[in-house]
Amino acid sequence: MTDSAVHADTAAPPDHEAIRRQGWRATWLLLAFMLVNFADKAVLGLAAKPIMQEMNLTRTEFGAASTAFFALFSLSALLGSFLTRKVTSTALLLVMAVLWSAAQLPMLANVGFGVLVATRLLLGAAEGPAAPVAFHHLFGWFGHRDRQLPLAIVNAGAVAGIVVAGPVLSTVIEHFGWRAAFGTVGVAGLVWAAVWYRLGKDGPDSGLDGHGAEGHAPEAHGEDADGGVGTTSAAPAPAVPYRRIILCGTWLASAFAAFAVYWHLASFLTWTADYLQTVSGLTTQQAGYAVSGEAAVAGLLVVGFAFLARRLQHRGPTRATEFWGAGLLVVSAVGTALFGVVDSTTLKLVLLVLLMPACSVVIVLAEAAVGRIAPAVRRGVSLGALTFVFSLAGGLSPLVVGRIVDVAASPAAGYRSGYLVSAALLAVAAVTTLLWMRPERDAERLAAG
Repeated sequence: MTDSAVHADTAAPPDHEAIRRQGWRATWLLLAFMLVNFADKAVLGLAAKPIMQEMNLTRTEFGAASTAFFALFSLSALLGSFLTRKVTSTALLLVMAVLWSAAQLPMLANVGFGVLVATRLLLGAAEGPAAPVAFHHLFGWFGHRDRQLPLAIVNAGAVAGIVVAGPVLSTVIEHFGWRAAFGTVGVAGLVWAAVWYRLGKDGPDSGLDGHGAEGHAPEAHGEDADGGVGTTSAAPAPAVPYRRIILCGTWLASAFAAFAVYWHLASFLTWTADYLQTVSGLTTQQAGYAVSGEAAVAGLLVVGFAFLARRLQHRGPTRATEFWGAGLLVVSAVGTALFGVVDSTTLKLVLLVLLMPACSVVIVLAEAAVGRIAPAVRRGVSLGALTFVFSLAGGLSPLVVGRIVDVAASPAAGYRSGYLVSAALLAVAAVTTLLWMRPERDAERLAAG
C-alpha cells in the first residue's frame, strides 16, 4: 500500500472543499464495506434450513454455530479499536476485509460442521473491529454536527447488505446450493479490498500524527469551533480518562440501547428466515424477500432519521434526537411482540416490514452520541468498547433463542417466547435512552473535567 493510503497525511491540511470531497468518497466506500460486512453475517441465517438438513443439526447446535461468530467478535472489537491509537484505520480496514473474505471461501469445499464453526470464529474475529474502526475513520473526515448523515449512510450499508443478500443469496442457494452463497460473499469482500487499497486514506482528524503515533485532538473533541475538521488549536486539550467516558450516563445508555437492538438484529438475522419457512410456510425465496423488505425499510429509516438529526443539530444543542430514538424503540418493541403472537401471515409480514425495523436508528444514535462525548484520541477505543458491549448480544441471542425453540412444545411457541424477549429488551432500552442519553451535557462535563 502507498504511504498516502496507510498513513495520515503529513502535508499541510487541504482546503475545506477538498476535505469534504474526500470525506464523502470515504463515506461511499465505507457504505460498500458495511454492505459486504452484513451480507457475510446474513448468509448463515439465509442458509439455515439447508445447512441444518445437510448436517443434521438441531436449532441449538445451529445456534451454537451462529454464536461462534461472536465468540471472538466482541473481544476483537475492543482490541482492534486499541490499534487505532497506533495504526491507521485505513490499513486496519484493508486487513479486516481480506481476512473475513478468506474466512468464507473454505465453505465452498465439502467440509463439515467443525469447519463451519472454525470459519465463523475467524470471521467474527476479523469483523469485530469493523464498525468501530469504520466509524472512527469516518469521524476523521467530519465534525460532530455534520456526522449524522454520513454515519447514517454507512450504517445504511449494513441494512443494504441484508437487502441485497436476501434475494441474491436466496437465489444462489436455490440454484447453486448454500455453499456457493458463502463463496459469493467472500469474492465480494476481496473486490472491495482491492478498491480500498487504491483509494483509502485517513482524514485530518484521525487521532494519529503523520507517523502512526497517537496524536492530540485539536480541541476537547477534535474539531474546530464550527464543528468542522482540519484546523488545529495552539494548545491541545489533555486526554480524558477512559473510565470517565464509559461511566457517564450517555455511554452507558448508548451501550444498553445498542445491546437491545443488536439482540433483536442477531435473532432476526439468524432465525427469521427459518421461522417464516417453518411456522408461516414461506419458501426460501419468499423468506429472503421478506427479510430484504424489513432491511430496506430499516435503511430508509436510518437515512431519514439522519436528515432529521442533522437539521436539529444545526439549530443548536437539543435532546429531540434522543426523544425520537426512544419513541422508535417503543414502536419496534410493540411490532416485535405482536409479530410473535398473531397468527395471520399477512399481518406478520406487515409488522415485520413496517414496525419492527424502527429500532435500527438507535445504533446510529448510540454511535453518534459516543463519538460526540469522546475526544479524537479516545474515540476509536470508546467506540470499540461500545461495540464490545452490544455485540455480546450477538453471541447470546442466537443461542438463547435456538434453545428456547428446541425445548418449547412447538417451534411456533418457542419463537413466540423469543420475540417477546426481544420486545421486552427494546422497551427497557427506550426508558434508558430517554433518561440517561445526554451527549451534549456529558460532552461539556468531560471537556470541563
